[in-house]
Amino acid sequence: MVAGAFPLAKLLTLGARQLSRPLAARIKAGARASPFFRAYICLPPAQLYHWVEMRAKMRLMGFRGAAIKPLNEEAAAELGAELLGEAIVFGVGGLCLYLEYARQTGQARRREEEQAAALREVGERLERLREELDAMAARLPPGHAPGHAPAASSPAPGGGHAPGAEGGGAGHAPARPGH
Repeated sequence: MVAGAFPLAKLLTLGARQLSRPLAARIKAGARASPFFRAYICLPPAQLYHWVEMRAKMRLMGFRGAAIKPLNEEAAAELGAELLGEAIVFGVGGLCLYLEYARQTGQARRREEEQAAALREVGERLERLREELDAMAARLPPGHAPGHAPAASSPAPGGGHAPGAEGGGAGHAPARPGH
């Protein structure tokens, strides 16, 4: 992620979560007012949450197999509405994270595609240069090796010829093996 864009993304995520809070409050109010919503949407998760929470607490205190009384309807409706509101806020936050992840992977994929295209272009240029070099080498006179300059045009470092190089140095004939 670009460093300059991170605070903006964080701000947008925070804004989305803040906007989801009034939505959650409205749903909670609807859950308290509607008997259907209360009975089928709020009560079952609240009772399950209460059962799991109390079971865990009882086990931590060492009580095994103790019966757990369900919450009364009013407390369960309140807890269920609260759970639903928090689930909505959590869901909006998760959605924001997913969208940011998708955006980042899309950017990374585009960057990789651009790099692959640039690499292909460099490879094509290299191939064209090789073809041009081969064509130029074919046009050279027969005594020249392709890719090498003549020895007289490339002196050794220091201005003179290197010992043992073509020309033999200071007017000496090159040493011939076997003579």
